[in-house]
Amino acid sequence: MVAADDYLADPTELAAKVGRAPDDPQLLFALRQATRRFRGQVGHRVTLVTDDTVTLDGNGRQSLLLPVWPTVAVTQVVLDGTALTEGSDYSWSEAGMLRRLGCLRWPDRLRCLQVVYTHGWDGLTNVPEDIQEAVLERAEAVLTIPVGVQSKAVGGQSVTFGAQAASGATEAWVSAVNRYKVRTGGEA
Repeated sequence: MVAADDYLADPTELAAKVGRAPDDPQLLFALRQATRRFRGQVGHRVTLVTDDTVTLDGNGRQSLLLPVWPTVAVTQVVLDGTALTEGSDYSWSEAGMLRRLGCLRWPDRLRCLQVVYTHGWDGLTNVPEDIQEAVLERAEAVLTIPVGVQSKAVGGQSVTFGAQAASGATEAWVSAVNRYKVRTGGEA
């Protein structure tokens, strides 16, 4: 049995788009494949991850970005082996901003900060619509576009698929991947 969070889009929506049953094995495979591809390209699960531990570089600034958002909870921040206290040493936002408090800055050193945090969207219904749409488009392409076909003529009709459709790199896909990919910290 496949867990609901193994997909980043609803199988019933894909079924309606392509005219297949929502439990069709090929449909579910295409949706899993598109989900895996999206997760691979953004570098994280997208759905809820509890108590993820990351080691971060300091940036010499008052704020830095956690690699994945939305941030649901920050349960531990350790700076050079010393546990910090939320509210007096640091604060955080849902957007993944981790801010040093008291006019202090994060040190400008590599691997000086360890953070334990919970991030992602809880449940398929909370996954952003642009992610769902990109995954649905890719899964639809897997189901309907023959692999490697650029042009096909049958009788008096001809169909040509562009490289974007065949590879899944549509504008919606590229936009969603760029928006949700793991942040490297240089963005703060």
